Amino acid sequence: MEVILLKDVDKLGYVNDVVNVKNGYGRNYLIPQKMAVIANPANRAELDKRLEAERARREQMLGAYKEMEGKLKDAVIKIAAKTGTTDKIFGSVTNVQLAAAIKEQLDVEIERRDIKLNEDVKTLGNYTAVANLHPEVQAEINFLVYDDDKKQPENEEMKHKPPTEDPVQEETPVVEEDA
Repeated sequence: MEVILLKDVDKLGYVNDVVNVKNGYGRNYLIPQKMAVIANPANRAELDKRLEAERARREQMLGAYKEMEGKLKDAVIKIAAKTGTTDKIFGSVTNVQLAAAIKEQLDVEIERRDIKLNEDVKTLGNYTAVANLHPEVQAEINFLVYDDDKKQPENEEMKHKPPTEDPVQEETPVVEEDA
């Protein structure tokens, strides 16, 4: 039996896919759970209308996404982080913090799941991330992580420094005893 999926179903398909399933699975599970409808000519015509409306909506949104890409490309997002003495961040900067900073500084809302960090952000410096705004539009986001104790970053061109692998050797104080 052929059905049109109304929701994503694990190991079967995605929304608006036409799939072939066994009769019992379709009639007893997918259709009663409102996960699918029978793929008859009327429902196929409705699917075509729905796909056409979705395509038109995506084309309309494409212009807005390209405008967002332009804003993100030109800006440097500043994120404050608490650090230790060696410029290592307590924790790390995540895509959630980056999305919140973009919303606050540029007034552009991006879903956190759409932001992919290229590397772990655990030290101060400049980084880049990629935002998948649309299947045809990817924006590169430049951001600067600076010390929270200092109100603003001192140097915009601060380069990313990899953490040193050498352990810091502590000097033991020499205690002289009076005899």
